[in-house]
Amino acid sequence: MKRNILQISFLLVVMLGITTGFSTKVEADLSQYQMNGLELCYDVPNENEVDTFIFDFPDYHLFLGKSYVGFKEAVGFKESRGDYSVINQYGYMGKYQFGKGTLKMIGIHDSSFFLEDTKLQEQAFTAYAARNKWILRRDIKRYVGTYIRGVKITESGILAAAHLGGAGNVKIYLRSGGMNGFSDAFGTSIRYYLKKFSGYDTSFVIANKQATVL
Repeated sequence: MKRNILQISFLLVVMLGITTGFSTKVEADLSQYQMNGLELCYDVPNENEVDTFIFDFPDYHLFLGKSYVGFKEAVGFKESRGDYSVINQYGYMGKYQFGKGTLKMIGIHDSSFFLEDTKLQEQAFTAYAARNKWILRRDIKRYVGTYIRGVKITESGILAAAHLGGAGNVKIYLRSGGMNGFSDAFGTSIRYYLKKFSGYDTSFVIANKQATVL
């Protein structure tokens, strides 16, 4: 008899534990965590809302479309394969391969800090593009849509070529009809950049004669 009572009591305890276990709500104690300024609600995109990254083998070009971000990434990949920390044999630094003189012009005087700050490198690219767009504003208006040596001239191509060889050399190239060209130390030409970086949306870049990162 006692054994039956014990068995029944045991079963009741188990059943009570199961039913209460599924209905009990456990609240996390966040009192020991710093939550100020932390946004805990996020909108997660659906699968069809996420852009697809496409690699164009064998050149390994990262395709991000013809947006301004796509333009920056394409130039950065050509310059350094996207390596923010690289310094080449000629002393050009970072993802976009800036020289010290250009960096000083846009307000950056500490090259070591520049190499460690990825955000600063992105800002430097936009600031330099803004300066070049101002310098080349008349040439952009005059030549965009035309063809020089079989290459259609676009604003993004002009800005990329200016990043390669400087705005002055791009002016000379355009105004000479491609007769007076420029190539960097690796043999990369203005014509090549005009063609390779054609057709991106660089309207985000606002022409500014005094553009700096500060």
